Amino acid sequence: MTLIKSISGIRGTIGGQIGDALTPLDIVKFTAAYARQLQQKFPDRERCKVVVGRDARISGEMVDHLVSGTLLACGIDVVNAGLASTPTTEMAVIFEKADGGIILTASHNPKQWNALKLLNERGEFLTDEEGKALQRAAETEDFDFVDVDRLGTLERRDFTQAHVDAVLRCPLVDRKAIREARFNVVLDAINSVGALCMPALFEALGVRYTLLNGNPDGRFAHNPEPLPAHLTGLSEAVVRQKADLGISVDPDVDRLAFICEDGVPFGEEYTLVAVADYVLSLKPGPTVSNISSSRALRDVTEAHGCRYHSCKVGEVNASTMMREVGAVIGGEGNGGVILPDLHYGRDALIGTALFLSLLAQKKLTASALRATYPDYFVSKNRIEMSDPAEIEAALAAVERFYAGQSINKLDGLRIDFETERKWFVLRKSNTEPIIRIYAEAPDEAAADALAREVIHIING
Repeated sequence: MTLIKSISGIRGTIGGQIGDALTPLDIVKFTAAYARQLQQKFPDRERCKVVVGRDARISGEMVDHLVSGTLLACGIDVVNAGLASTPTTEMAVIFEKADGGIILTASHNPKQWNALKLLNERGEFLTDEEGKALQRAAETEDFDFVDVDRLGTLERRDFTQAHVDAVLRCPLVDRKAIREARFNVVLDAINSVGALCMPALFEALGVRYTLLNGNPDGRFAHNPEPLPAHLTGLSEAVVRQKADLGISVDPDVDRLAFICEDGVPFGEEYTLVAVADYVLSLKPGPTVSNISSSRALRDVTEAHGCRYHSCKVGEVNASTMMREVGAVIGGEGNGGVILPDLHYGRDALIGTALFLSLLAQKKLTASALRATYPDYFVSKNRIEMSDPAEIEAALAAVERFYAGQSINKLDGLRIDFETERKWFVLRKSNTEPIIRIYAEAPDEAAADALAREVIHIING
């Protein structure tokens, strides 16, 4: 597998040849380039400070040693958060008033993957410009190591409770209503750091819980992406235990999916929809999600008399637009909830607390709550295509065919059929030689038919 470089760092499989995997040399070079970038950004600092945290995947400890050691060799002071969720590490940068952070996680990728996700002084991912500059520095080895008298220092701290406390202080979290509801939930922690932070949240909120896959050893019990096909064990446990809710997080706890009390998935796309509905009822304002997310968020936002904005795919693009428009809630349709009142990062802890607040206040079951939202179905498809000219020709042909519809070229090509409440988007993949085709409509047959029509146009 080719090493993948993006604006937020690098990712790849552990074990293999240079250029085809995430090797120790890659880790050292990118970490040193990141250290150099911080030192250039903050030239008046005697020493820069960086927070390092990781999920529980098998390679995490090895990568942690390399990253922390390299930072020390570059004269950077390291605050090592150990096993910590992605949002916990992001918030630790804020708590520590650090100059940056590095998260060691490949998110929902399988166990053989790992990655370095790089943060700025706000605990947010690097901009496109910063990411490209860092890649150039790593490739040209434009960095230095300090002499022995100027080596950085290492401190180890656990920020889990500080993160939970920050969630509890959020005025939008109705702690009293949650406690009185006496919820009983089942958590699938995928044998990663969710097994550490989510129970701490439940205990603070007075929520009874059963923990599945709760050994944070990185040996994922099933495919770690929180999709319905991978959560059958959680669904069965919810029904068997007559629980109020099933909760699934990915290995680094920035994505969140729910299972209703009857074992039926709430729908990963609807995690953000429900949380936004709750936030907008208390704090009206703009919302943001990426261009490939469900139209349901727009419908709910407009029902509250507020304005919805779409952005390019990618968390950094969502957080950037949220700042620009003053959004009160936003994120991505993959279960990523961003609440600016807490921080500008996808966070399953605050997402869970807000969702439980909504359920407690509405006094509804999860399935009854889901029935209050508009139904949309997504058909996800792909076409193998790598030649840039061929891709441009395909997008142009589709745009011509649907010239009478609403056209959005913010990120690939999105066509909206306003009167029929359906849409599709074509995007060139950043990681594979394919075009992704997502089509959404109020019923499954219509979504599939729209996708087939688009594929027919491209093939023609």
